[in-house]
Amino acid sequence: MKNMKRREFLGTGLTATTMAAVAGTGLLRSGMAFAGNVAGWPAKPFEEKKLAAAMTDSIGKTEIPVSSKVRLSAPSIAENGAAVPVTIEIDSPMNADDYVKTVWLFVDHNPTPLASQFNFTPGCGHAFIQQRIKMAKTDNVRVVARTSKGELMASAPRKVKVTIGGCGG
Repeated sequence: MKNMKRREFLGTGLTATTMAAVAGTGLLRSGMAFAGNVAGWPAKPFEEKKLAAAMTDSIGKTEIPVSSKVRLSAPSIAENGAAVPVTIEIDSPMNADDYVKTVWLFVDHNPTPLASQFNFTPGCGHAFIQQRIKMAKTDNVRVVARTSKGELMASAPRKVKVTIGGCGG
């Protein structure tokens, strides 16, 4: 182990003191990197506390027809609500004239129901998503997709029972 020399100690201490003083003046703020401050980021739908409000803010409506083109896979029982595996696949030609443009994933009664939003281009080649989401309790998970032609389609809601890591079963 290397012993710290007096000059190194004083230099490190001076740097730490300077950073603390700058942070105390408000010149450094952690909030500067929040998604709500990024141009073009749809922060409002992610902040909504109710499913209907989150759907209205993100999609523009709450009633979306269920389509067999939208497939949602999730376990019927999740052992850990902090990491529930979800797979989304949408049948689409994914060409310049017709492709899946945006996909939203909702958990009906989560503290913030909009869990994810994905944007696609024809260059993606396939509308396929795998991710892990956080669920507060046993609830319905649903997916809504919008095509480049403006067509909205949804998966049937999928009930996932959370047994550990959530607020209840």
